[in-house]
Amino acid sequence: MFTRIKELLIRSRSLQKINFAVSRGAAASSLRSIDVTRPATWEFSGFSQNGEDGILDVLLRQVREPNRYFIEIGTADGLENNTSWLSLVHRYSGLCIEGDPKKSDAHRSVFTPMNYGLTFLNLFVRSDSLEAMKSQARTLTPDVFSLDIDGNDYYIAKAILEAGFRPKIFVVEYNSAFGPEKSVTIPRTEDFRIGSSDADRLYYGCSVAGWKCLFENHGYRFVTVDQNGVNAVFVEPAAFPAPFLDQVSGTDFAENFSQLTNYRAEWPQQYALIRGQTLHEIKAGQKP
Repeated sequence: MFTRIKELLIRSRSLQKINFAVSRGAAASSLRSIDVTRPATWEFSGFSQNGEDGILDVLLRQVREPNRYFIEIGTADGLENNTSWLSLVHRYSGLCIEGDPKKSDAHRSVFTPMNYGLTFLNLFVRSDSLEAMKSQARTLTPDVFSLDIDGNDYYIAKAILEAGFRPKIFVVEYNSAFGPEKSVTIPRTEDFRIGSSDADRLYYGCSVAGWKCLFENHGYRFVTVDQNGVNAVFVEPAAFPAPFLDQVSGTDFAENFSQLTNYRAEWPQQYALIRGQTLHEIKAGQKP
């Protein structure tokens, strides 16, 4: 009885947050003055942590042959990620992958009644577990693929591309503490967890320059980073009209707003805290 009441309270609280996110996103979206050449003007946040909902909104309008399907790794409980706006507002189908079983179950229980086109997979994604994801995906060419695991993101994205996935839009988190020009990532550690010290909390993921190398090696095109310095967005050029992509002038690098606030220092000072840590260099023109 107590468990059932607790579940109902959690569900009620989740629905309240969803209503707020939809209302906030709708208001923010309507207030935009969109310049298709400047991705900074595309941004708004409903469910996304930053302006990713808006960036995806504008890009998806330009996709030549949309299939209205997404894949996201790191969906959490669905209340803050890069695809819930698509699933609830635009009714996209998708594969929602989350390593935490409680968060995955919460996502499933709240979102399934609102969109039966969603599949939920409780999986801690590693290079050797991609087949489980691949078997659940309806297509290898989703309109959107979003990856946010705060660790081995580079190696997972590389394995995803090498496994035959070809998303039209690929969203990845970058670590601004590495700066705009260093093409680096942390070494592969299958069970990586971010540490608790000031320095350890900055030692994760991949630099934006590293992402550019990887995706350019696979034929993708860089679009922009969000204004809060968290995610970078890449596209499959063949999926978009060339005149549209040619006129886009995105933001190449932005400081992570949370890190800038917490450390009260810009990326050079942040990088100094992790200078002695091992990093893997990603080279331009490196074969996929």
